[in-house]
Amino acid sequence: MARMKFLCDVERCIDCNGCVIACKEGNQVPVGVNRRRVVSINEGKPGERSISVSCMHCADAPCIAVCPVDAIYQRDDGIVLVNKKTCIGCGYCFMACPFGAPQFPSGQVFGARGAMDKCTFCAGGPEETFSREERKLYGQNRIAEGKVPLCAAMCATKALMAGDADVVADVFRERVVKRGSGAKAWGWDKAYKEK
Repeated sequence: MARMKFLCDVERCIDCNGCVIACKEGNQVPVGVNRRRVVSINEGKPGERSISVSCMHCADAPCIAVCPVDAIYQRDDGIVLVNKKTCIGCGYCFMACPFGAPQFPSGQVFGARGAMDKCTFCAGGPEETFSREERKLYGQNRIAEGKVPLCAAMCATKALMAGDADVVADVFRERVVKRGSGAKAWGWDKAYKEK
């Protein structure tokens, strides 16, 4: 079975936040929670880069290892999901995640903040596929429809790629080879008026 992954091509990301808005609107994500965010590195300086970040659906996910009630689980295709009915809001997953993916709808004390929310790779949740309850708790189930996650589908520059890890890696490798680097990169001569 295919292993699902995200990859953001920092050479193409223009910090438009289209992926953030698509996810938030398409999945009715609660106020105060962003399943996806765009981070800028060296903002305003030469060499500035932006990268779209969310749950990376890790192969050996630390959030799964620390969950005391087994609310977080991994599907056969590698997508890491949370059962919001089982989650007790302890926050261990938030502390374990190096990407800051798990978030809570309210900032109250232990046990009062509600169930954790995170990127679902637009794969729904443990409820019946396409049910009203699945849609309400987890958002769209685009994977069951044979589509890529909404954030990747809406990326104007196709910087954000999602799907079978092998296919995504092949596309990225091909891009890197075609664009080259430094003075050999496509567009370098025009940008720096060199001949």
